[in-house]
Amino acid sequence: MIPGPIEVEPAVLRAMGEVTTSHVAPNFIESFGNSLELMRKIWLAPNGQPFIIAGSGTLAMDMAVCNLIEPNDNALVISTGYFGERYKNILETYGANVTVLQADIGSTVSLELIEKELASKSYKLVTITHVDTSTGILNNPKPIAKLAKKYKTLSIVDGVCATAGEETNQENWEIDIVLTGSQKAIGVPPGLALLVVSENAMKIWKERTTPVQNYYGSFTNWLPIMQAYENRKPSYFGTPPVNLIKALEVSLSIINNEGITNRVQSHISYACAFRKAIQKLGLHLVPKHDEIAANTMSAIYYPEGIDPTSFRKDIAEYGVILAGGLHPEIKNLYFRVGHMGSITKSDLVATLSAIEFALKKQNYTFISGESVGAFLDNL
Repeated sequence: MIPGPIEVEPAVLRAMGEVTTSHVAPNFIESFGNSLELMRKIWLAPNGQPFIIAGSGTLAMDMAVCNLIEPNDNALVISTGYFGERYKNILETYGANVTVLQADIGSTVSLELIEKELASKSYKLVTITHVDTSTGILNNPKPIAKLAKKYKTLSIVDGVCATAGEETNQENWEIDIVLTGSQKAIGVPPGLALLVVSENAMKIWKERTTPVQNYYGSFTNWLPIMQAYENRKPSYFGTPPVNLIKALEVSLSIINNEGITNRVQSHISYACAFRKAIQKLGLHLVPKHDEIAANTMSAIYYPEGIDPTSFRKDIAEYGVILAGGLHPEIKNLYFRVGHMGSITKSDLVATLSAIEFALKKQNYTFISGESVGAFLDNL
């Protein structure tokens, strides 16, 4: 129950375990092409250009930037935690002039402040962390993307801990790039960088006046590959991770059959009930308001007097694995629970039971079973 890599469906694991075929075998070409088409449906971007690349979510972040930024372009980072800082570092690697709007821990950056900054000078792009895995903060990309459009600025949404778990309507919201990694709500083992690029962003990329300063991540090398596989033709630049892409096709099909709207609503329902359960125990979330709390994960402060190491050890003894803190300023003050992908009521009941078990061992005062009761009452 960590915020990635997550548990995956048995059918996805079976696809991972199939005999590895050639990357130009007809059955693999079909899987790759179908996966690209399914991404458009999950991202709600019928005219976008999908990319499936061997790599982590950080590679997807890197590709989104390196193909659009040219030296001395201005870039704005909306930061709500650790991964906003990462985007700053990536942008500076490619010569961008970076401005960071940093939210206080547990808060978001106001739309008024974002608009004021966008109006102050010409920005090439703005990055938005949809869910920051270090704080559990949920940003709403829709109004930020609207502001970006108003000021002729490209919008990049880091959806690593959000896509397929939080509401995202890329084309309708006019977001230029939405990216993620396979190991989060997409529900596939780690190893795939996934992004969908708008027609507008592809046009900007084609019009750039300097070469892309990244060989492996350049659209120049990967676009012909994606186009070929979608047209059910073999092609080669770098050997694709055959079994991972077969597994991706299975997971995307599961999500698409459920319906992305239904899948997102399921995440919201479980997350709301889980937050009520946590609050029933007297515990506090890192996000200061429920409206900005992620639906794919929860960041929860330890109660006063609790030993973090013993707490997580006791939870592991119960049979549940949670994550410690990641944000450097509060790393030892909180823990994180992932609740994304194909989770069930049983998964969350077991997690709450484990949390109660660990709290009881440290003599924290509460009524046994009340978190589980609150969770079930609020579903």
